[in-house]
Parts: sequence; C-alpha cells; structure tokens
Amino acid sequence: MTEAQHPGNSDELVRIDPPVEVVGPSSDYVQSLARGLAVIRAFDADHPRRTLSDVARHTELTRATARRFLLTLAELGYVRTDGSVFWLTPRVLELGYSYLSSLSLPELAGPHLEALAEKVRESSSVSILDNGDVVYVARVPVRRIMTVSINIGTRFPAYATSMGRVMLAGLPPQELDGYLERVHLSALTERTLLTPRQLRTELDRVREAGYSIVDQELEAGLRSLAAPIRDETGAVVAAVNISTQSARYTAAQVEADLVPAVCATAEAISADLARTRSQSLTHSGRSHA
Repeated sequence: MTEAQHPGNSDELVRIDPPVEVVGPSSDYVQSLARGLAVIRAFDADHPRRTLSDVARHTELTRATARRFLLTLAELGYVRTDGSVFWLTPRVLELGYSYLSSLSLPELAGPHLEALAEKVRESSSVSILDNGDVVYVARVPVRRIMTVSINIGTRFPAYATSMGRVMLAGLPPQELDGYLERVHLSALTERTLLTPRQLRTELDRVREAGYSIVDQELEAGLRSLAAPIRDETGAVVAAVNISTQSARYTAAQVEADLVPAVCATAEAISADLARTRSQSLTHSGRSHA
C-alpha cells in the first residue's frame, strides 16, 4: 500500500492499494485433465443422465469440446450413450477405489470413528489382535476423567476387553483352543473372568450376539462395547469399540442406544475394507493377466 496527495487538498493523503494479483494455474496445470474431471462431475444423483447441451452448459465448455470429452470417456468405458443422452458407468467407481485401496485400516476407520464419537459422545477406537493383546491402531477420544490412558499402540490383555473378546470369538477353533491353553487370566478387577471355561462361555455368547460388552473387568468404573470388523472373506480382522464410565448408562440403555451405533460403525468399516481389498485383488489379477 502507498500514499499519495489528494488532488483537491495538498495536505490530505489518500491510500492507494496496489492492484490485486490474480493467481492463475501453475505451469504444471493440465487443463484437459481438469476439463475431463469436470465432465464426470457434471453427473450426480439429481442428474444421472445428461444431453450434450446439458454437459456443455454445466461445465461451461463448448459443445464441440464437451462432445470430445464425452466420447473419449465412452471409449474408456466410463460413460455410455444412446446417441442422445449420456450417463456414467460403474467403472467410474474405480477412480474412488484407487484412493480407498491406498488407505490403511486406521485411515479407513478414522471418519467412521469420528462420526461414532460425535453421535454417542463417547470415545471410540479400533484395535487389532497381537499375541493375546489388543493393540490400538486408531482412536477418537472425548474429554472425560478416566484413569485408563489410551493412545495409539496401547496394549491391553484381550480377555478383559470388549474388542479383544470379539476378535477372540472370531478366531478359528484351533487357534482359540491354543489361546485358552496359553493365557494367564489375572484379576484386573473383582469382576474379571478368571477361568478359561468362563471365558469360553462368554466368547460363545459374543459370537452369537455379534458384539461384546465388558463391564468393569479391565478397570473399575470403565465399561466398553465392541463389534467385529471383517474383511472381504468375512474373517474378523479388527474391532471397533466405545468406552464410557459405567455410571453413565444402565444396561438397558447400553443395549438400546450404544449397541446399534457400534454395530453399524463396524459394518460400515467392514464394507469399506472389503471394497478396497477386493478392488486391490482385482487390479492385481489384471496386472498379472
């Protein structure tokens, strides 16, 4: 900003702003790619089918340019046409799957955990099973006083946690037998299950119910609820949970309010995981074909 004298008054100064610099695309910007993506985005739930004129108007391209992009996308299999209207094909989903397949389980689970924590106002986590322990790989905490300190990488014995129990319940019978023979059950609280027979009975119940509730077995005053995350084959590969203070909910409230939310989140993460892995296998098979 500079200062200059006002022409009508030599003692009055006015401020003159410098011209606004308009920043354009970088030298690496590929305009044709941007236009092609704009053509794809012209289709949505409200406009699944569009004419050439519709696409040209929506993208602010000339009819000739829009036509070239649409016909190119049709040759590549992303668009179909009957000669008068155009619509996207399922192959467009590959563009999203390419992104999803590059994500790890924590990255896939993150948005789901945030939505769950916001919905129930409780901390949510995802863990995997490792040598008889649950290992936290993703977590969205809420601010409440709780003596258990949990971070990414935190480990707890699987037998005393809700996530551990849904993953143990998902083990093949031989692996579960081996775990129950090896595990040393310690009384972490007065409620902790202390015999392999008790634990096996509880795991049978968890397997049938599809979720686990652990009430103050890891720490007094701490209640948690978990559901299994499955891969594309249906195998249990991880678990999602919410943890809360036991005084905040009655048993009936847990069943009515929290169980559906956790199970729905587990199903959503499982669906994302199955899609990404199936897509990765498909691409891998094509590359070796």
